[in-house]
Amino acid sequence: MSGMEIERKFLVRDDSYKRLAHKSYRIRQGYICSGHGHTVRVRLRDEQGFLTIKGPSLDGGLSRYEFEKEITAEEAAQLFHLCQPGAIDKTRYLVATADGHTFEVDEFYGDNEGLVVAEVELGSPDEPYEKPPFVGEEVTGDRRYTNASLCKKPFKSWQEPISPI
Repeated sequence: MSGMEIERKFLVRDDSYKRLAHKSYRIRQGYICSGHGHTVRVRLRDEQGFLTIKGPSLDGGLSRYEFEKEITAEEAAQLFHLCQPGAIDKTRYLVATADGHTFEVDEFYGDNEGLVVAEVELGSPDEPYEKPPFVGEEVTGDRRYTNASLCKKPFKSWQEPISPI
């Protein structure tokens, strides 16, 4: 997959997403490089590997160019050796809404334990969407909540962390 990724990101109010989810999987990811809005990421989603390259956002974090290529789990495991210190470990829950969107809810572990965020991908920046009841404050554009930032400055190290759910 490649093209423009347009998404909105939110904090999560409660754990009702777990009972609403139609699918979930474990994700481990690291960053080969990240800086100035550019990232090269390796991800292992259950037993599927992915290599993803993202460009900087030009509109406050709402959209950015993304290129993603599926790789083998073995290739992903080898690429983890090239990653910068820090890693993301999370479970992703998929929650479909009545209007046809899917919210991806990430529950983090390790140094990011207690953080739960939801994202919805859109076809355009002004596309309407239905927010499920578990969706709270919008944090689109707040760089602290990007996975690349969470590798460098994990949630547990924040001076004034948000209240976990």
